[in-house]
Order: sequence, then C-alpha cells, then structure tokens
Amino acid sequence: MTVYWNAAEPGGLPTTALDEAAEVLRAGGVVAFPTETVYGLGADARQTDAVQKIFTAKGRPSDNPLIVHVADRSHIEELATPPDETVLRLMDAFWPGPLTVVLPVRPGVLSPLVTAGLSTVGLRMPDHPVALQLLQAAGCPVAAPSANRSGRPSPTLAAHVLEDLAGRIDGVVDGGPTGVGLESTVVEYMPATDVSGRHGVLHILRPGGITAAQLRQVLPHVTVREAAAHQDPIQAPRAPGMKYTHYAPRGVMTIVQGDAPEQVLARMQRELDTAHARGARTGVFTYDEHIGALRADHVVACGSLGDLDTVAHGLYAALREFDEAGVDFIVAQACPDTGIGAAIMNRLRKAAGDRVVHV
Repeated sequence: MTVYWNAAEPGGLPTTALDEAAEVLRAGGVVAFPTETVYGLGADARQTDAVQKIFTAKGRPSDNPLIVHVADRSHIEELATPPDETVLRLMDAFWPGPLTVVLPVRPGVLSPLVTAGLSTVGLRMPDHPVALQLLQAAGCPVAAPSANRSGRPSPTLAAHVLEDLAGRIDGVVDGGPTGVGLESTVVEYMPATDVSGRHGVLHILRPGGITAAQLRQVLPHVTVREAAAHQDPIQAPRAPGMKYTHYAPRGVMTIVQGDAPEQVLARMQRELDTAHARGARTGVFTYDEHIGALRADHVVACGSLGDLDTVAHGLYAALREFDEAGVDFIVAQACPDTGIGAAIMNRLRKAAGDRVVHV
C-alpha cells in the first residue's frame, strides 16, 4: 500500500504528515516527493537495502548512479571532499535550485548503489519548500531519481507518480505541479592540471534547468563544455540520464529537425500519413505556433517556440498524454537546441531512442 500525504493544500504539509514521511525514510522506506524540477523517489542514501528499493520499484539499471539531495550546504563535507572555489561559486549562484554538482565521494559514507561503482557522487539542494522540509525532518542524505518507472516520462504531478508506482513504494507527498518541469543540470568541474595559469573545465554531463549561458555568466573565466548528444554505449554513465533511453512514451517516436519550418512540417506530415496508412494510431508533438498545421489522431502543442520555458514545463505531461490517447506512432517537431532548448532536445532524443530525421 502506498500512503498519500497532501501538501498541495494551503499551509503545506501538516507536521504530523511530515513526521510520518520522514520516519518512513529513516526506517529504510521509499517516499516520492516534489522538487522544483520533477518528483523524486527518495531513500536514505546511507542504507543499501533502502536504496535497492528505489532500483526495484523503478526497474532501474544498477549502473545508473543516483543524485543525493541535501537540505543544507553544511552536509556536503560529510559526503564528499570539500568543493573548491569554482564549485562554491556555482553553489552560491544556483543553490537551492536545479543544479547538481559531481564531487569525489568520501569512502564508506554512502551506499555503493548510489554511486554505481564510481568514485564520485552527484549532490544537489532542491528549491522546493516541501522537499527541504522533508529532508530536514528526515535528517539524512536522500538519494532520489525521478519517481517513475525506468524509461517512462518523468512525473511532474503526484498523479503521474501513482500511475507508475502505486503499490510499489511506501508513500507519495503531493506538492502540486512542479515548476521547471525538467531534471537538474549535472556538472563536474575539472581543475587545470598545470601551472600555466589556465582555468579548468566545467563539463555539463546532463543539460537541465540551468543553461550553459547561465553557467558561463557565473564562471566567465572557465571553459564550459556542453553535453554530447550521444553517450558511449560501453562507458558507464557518470550522471543519470546519460546512457539509456529515458522519458519515453509507449508509442514509437521520431523527431524531425531542420532549419526550414515548412520543410520540417511537410516531412512530419509524410511520416504521419505513412504510419496512418499502415494502421497506426498517430500523434504529433508540436508547438503553439504550428498547432493547426498537421493532421494526426492526436495533436499536442507543448508550449511556445517563443518561450521554451513553457515547453520544458509541459514536456513530460505531453509525452504521457500520448499514452492516455493510445497513440503508437509519434512524430515530434524539434525545437532550437540552445538555452533551455538544449535540455528539451536532450530529453526528446532520449524519448525517441535517438530516432532523428534531418531535413
């Protein structure tokens, strides 16, 4: 049985409910809770049996590391080696918020399942009052990937969590809709290794709610290297979301990308007509500007190309909508791959299993 605690009403999570959810975490249970990005599925990061429940509930590959959530920066040095000045500047700018920093982990402090055999751990402080209250009350570092079945679109509502995990987890804290709608940006800083005066490199391992431009603004003298579109299929992922197909609706999805909108829309319609002719139930993922330009069994306009934050906010709910409509073939229109668009396209490519048509 999955316990439901309602923190979406005015006044937030009642103290008794907060204490109950925190006690479940301390006792080795798993609880889904809201963050500003998506809902996370939390367990005490120090307890291997508890962390294993995350992998079991999600059906998550064991070589996929987990991000550890903390309520206060003072907890960082208990879990990892002290961050240098560059990483501290990022924390000053973006914590609490949708930024995960990867640091060398202190041996023996966390369950080895959290780090998936790596010598590093991803840490973040969420910017959501319910999440921070729960973390503070639990008094432990909480490992928390997105609270969905592995491979499915991430949950931005408690209802999405229950759709995927009801009966598989101990509880869910409903904090209403999430804000950003995409997971955190994951970064790892590599200091310069010589005395030439050069600064180090900040690697974006996974694009997310903090853009490359925002990172460069805070670290103007550091090289910011953006995430590669494709991950080596042999190499173990250094951050969640790097290797496997993620965020996917049940139907087969193809992205159409190009510089000329009229050519993109024409190719999308050809793909849809071909699928319809073979008996598929078709779906379109597009934007407000092109809502009437395509014919399909189910059309979803996910925000505006003129305001990609609206697309990020609605992305996962849109992908789940295709499942609700019974769509088995989806054509998605690409968006500009800059700013928050880099994170949107990262998620769309993962959802499509890298099936991208260029026109």
